[in-house]
Amino acid sequence: MGQHWLTRPSTIRNLWRIFIAVLVATVAAEFFTDHEAYFGIDGTFGFNAWYGFVVCAAMIVIAKLIGIVLKRPDTYYGERDD
Repeated sequence: MGQHWLTRPSTIRNLWRIFIAVLVATVAAEFFTDHEAYFGIDGTFGFNAWYGFVVCAAMIVIAKLIGIVLKRPDTYYGERDD
């Protein structure tokens, strides 16, 4: 039995290429759209792209910190002698 199509290196490489192309296209689309900035910073070029990246990175860091706080040792429930 062969590999699943999503685990093949060629498929992974192609999916990364498609993903990057879509990201580049969404940032490049800002050249062709006119949007009004409600706050000063949201008028910068590529705001949605870099803001999304920063927020995603922050969520990962916060999730790691919450994981450290909530983590229990492997022996949390202990051994039962029933």
